[in-house]
Amino acid sequence: MFIQSFRANFSRFIVLLCLIILLTPLHRANAQSKPWVAPKEFTSLKNPAVGDPQTIKEGKTLYTSYCTPCHGDKGKGDGVAAAALNPKPADHSSAAMLNEPDGSIFYKISEGRTPMPQYKGSLSEKQRWELVSYIRTLCKAGKK
Repeated sequence: MFIQSFRANFSRFIVLLCLIILLTPLHRANAQSKPWVAPKEFTSLKNPAVGDPQTIKEGKTLYTSYCTPCHGDKGKGDGVAAAALNPKPADHSSAAMLNEPDGSIFYKISEGRTPMPQYKGSLSEKQRWELVSYIRTLCKAGKK
């Protein structure tokens, strides 16, 4: 009798443990897959050096150093580190990025969100705007 009771309770324990293990990553993924919306005061910001070739060149250099490990060379979100990240990195060549205001991109670069680091402490305001300018070239290239 004791052995049968033990087996029944052990089976229930294993089923419960499996459910917890399976559902925990789903909950975490859903919690992090919410849209990332910048505060309104940032969405109206204008890039002070939009379209300047030197700014884009500087932005590309920064992008190669800071962004390609996760976002990839073409900005598609397929960098070498992307597979291990949740949520996955943004596709900077997508139509959604084309519609994203410059100030919103600037905010996201500045503030970060897990797993993306915050860059306002390590990159100057000018450098963050340079990144925005370069990201614009990726989303325009992805539209073609």
